[in-house]
Amino acid sequence: MSRRHRSALPALLVTGLYGAALTVAVVVALVSGDLGPLWWLTLFATVTEGVAVTGQSLLLLVLAGLSWAWGIWQILRGPPAGPQPQQDRNTLRLRVALYVATATTWLLYGTESWIWVDATVIVSAAMWVVVLLFMRVLGRDRQYTGGAGVLGYGGFTVIGVLDLVGRPVPDEVELICGLAGLAWAVLILRAQWHDDRWETATVAYGIAALVVPIFLVLVALPFPEEESAAEALGVVSSVLMMIWLARSAHDLAAPRPQPAEVTAGR
Repeated sequence: MSRRHRSALPALLVTGLYGAALTVAVVVALVSGDLGPLWWLTLFATVTEGVAVTGQSLLLLVLAGLSWAWGIWQILRGPPAGPQPQQDRNTLRLRVALYVATATTWLLYGTESWIWVDATVIVSAAMWVVVLLFMRVLGRDRQYTGGAGVLGYGGFTVIGVLDLVGRPVPDEVELICGLAGLAWAVLILRAQWHDDRWETATVAYGIAALVVPIFLVLVALPFPEEESAAEALGVVSSVLMMIWLARSAHDLAAPRPQPAEVTAGR
């Protein structure tokens, strides 16, 4: 398995290190009752005061940690091994934009408290660029697909900027942008499904990123007072989205079957 992807060995190393740190943090939580290390490794934040180690909190945080571990492997392993196909400028730009969007999505968890600007603005702006480049690469349904994406992610970018300068936007506008972004995602996944440049598994991760949040809301209902429930289950949704973005970029650089050479008859 490690030879099937171009960056598999570094990805395995990073995933292994994270898994080892996660295991140590779980042991610390079980032995000393200190959730601090596990909380930081999975939610990238300081543990809320007064939170006790319970079976529920431990289970949710471990679920978030396992999601990060799987996401690290899927993202860092890179495209499949083999000669990279010839790519036009728009395809190369889309790959870069997809990787940037993957990294900025992590900002929502990893560095949100370290930067002066709201991380959601950065994520929305990165996704807006992805929308524009997808329009050029797919070459189909540009009017509706691109329009929905621009309205959704472009709208959220503007809303975030207005929020930073103290200009609140009505909730109805956010709802419209959210529905537009959802429509764009559905149309893009449909286009990827019918395009042999993307693997079925990649599309499946994208579908899961849309469907799983609904399922997770139902799962969280039994834990209304659990401090880690919303954060941990939110991690699962974000990791699925990051995997879809990264795999969409990986697949564009996957080796393509070469047509058989035709031998001229004598």
